[in-house]
Amino acid sequence: MRPTTPQPFSEAAFRDLYRRLRGRALDGGAERRGALDRLTPERVVAAAAEVRSGRTVSLAATVETRSGPDSPEPASYRMTAPTPGETGTPGLAFARDQFAMNVHGDVDTHLDALCHVIFDGELYGGVPASTVTPDGAGALSVGLVRDGIVGRGVLLDVPRLRGVRWLEPGDQVTAEDLAAAEAAQRTTAGPGDLLFVRVGHRLRRRTLGPWDVTRARAGLHPTAMDFLADRGVSVLGSDGNSDAAPSAVPEVGFPVHVLAVNAMGLHLLDWLDFEELVPVCEQQGRWHFLCVIAPLRLPAATGSPVNPIAVL
Repeated sequence: MRPTTPQPFSEAAFRDLYRRLRGRALDGGAERRGALDRLTPERVVAAAAEVRSGRTVSLAATVETRSGPDSPEPASYRMTAPTPGETGTPGLAFARDQFAMNVHGDVDTHLDALCHVIFDGELYGGVPASTVTPDGAGALSVGLVRDGIVGRGVLLDVPRLRGVRWLEPGDQVTAEDLAAAEAAQRTTAGPGDLLFVRVGHRLRRRTLGPWDVTRARAGLHPTAMDFLADRGVSVLGSDGNSDAAPSAVPEVGFPVHVLAVNAMGLHLLDWLDFEELVPVCEQQGRWHFLCVIAPLRLPAATGSPVNPIAVL
């Protein structure tokens, strides 16, 4: 299949789509958990029952501590102990280290909370943006998922569908691509599922080196969000950040973030790594699996680093 280059999407058309998807979204109940309300205990049990081999695969990239064109603010990591004098002396000593991270950077795997995206002065569900203060998020924070997200993951591999190693920066995934990937992989996303879309970003980065992803990256076209709404998924993740650059909507820099988080109440997983998972799925002949996501317990945070684990 040849790359698809959808026509630019007008701001008026985007706002119509936003209103329509917002009208279809769940209210998220008293805690406003958004689309996670579709991920019922019964669906978690059903996902766990599909585990066959017990093989586990991480979907996270190695944390980047070196500066680069896509990582101007890399995570910092340093050893704080032992000191040189402690390593050769008798008795007890501890090795200790320290870590800090820009959660919403453009290289490290992380989860976006429902308070992350502000659009027209509001968060998901019409919550006022003023609830986010210098002290943290007063509503819709990552604390909503303090008990983790566990459910049926489905990986749709768009480069595999198109017969290429990766999508080139700027390419956009359509709803038709996602439906065709389902058919080609003989799998289907459904209500409550965690939908993962591979664009091949990690493989391209390893092969050709990092680049400025703020200017060019593969991602979903805004109209692809109709597919997610039709399937009723609870989470969206990608090995990019789900948004293409340049944006299909010139007036809105991150239209998929706006539609997914703000309109639909979907938690997003950005900058995942599927390169270890793909051959396992091919070997086992299935593209769905139990997935376990455990964010840090940060009650007022807008996101968290995560290491999602696929269990097949």
